[in-house]
Amino acid sequence: MADEQMAGAGSAPVPPGGAPGTPAPPARPLDPVDRSIMRLLQTDGRASIRSVAEQVHVSRANAYARINRLIDDGVIRGFTARVNHERAGQGASAYITLKIVQNSWRTVREQLRELPGAAHIALVSGDFDVLLLVHTPDNRTLRELVLTRLQSIPEVLSTRTLLVFEETDLLDPGPGSGPGPTISEE
Repeated sequence: MADEQMAGAGSAPVPPGGAPGTPAPPARPLDPVDRSIMRLLQTDGRASIRSVAEQVHVSRANAYARINRLIDDGVIRGFTARVNHERAGQGASAYITLKIVQNSWRTVREQLRELPGAAHIALVSGDFDVLLLVHTPDNRTLRELVLTRLQSIPEVLSTRTLLVFEETDLLDPGPGSGPGPTISEE
């Protein structure tokens, strides 16, 4: 991994444990420096090794080794960009709750992955079974997605759509806050 930038590195990491189907090794405990590195990289996945090392008060070699260990252990699954969906032409967002046929999670999950604009899928407990976050260009497209695509999946018993009016990215330091938070040693 180059010292200057980590963007793109680890974008398709090998599953923990090596080859697919290999059991993952037991998780190693994370110390305060590891947690600080994770928070820093969540805020800025393009931070250089030098910058990370300086902010968590370790050598560059130590920071490099820790980041690689976090990737190898599957703690860090990759690096990505946080997108402003409205500015990217996806102005309508919604959380959709689904009740599904018992024991159909794997089948439903695969069909939901294929939906245009699907951003997050979770199997949950409570009054519904699945929580789906979608981003679409407009409400008409969202309506079509729910009424035509989702409700045509045989295992989906019912849906409820919750429109997102405004959202706040908790990892985004926001305007006027400088380059990002300073990481402490804890």
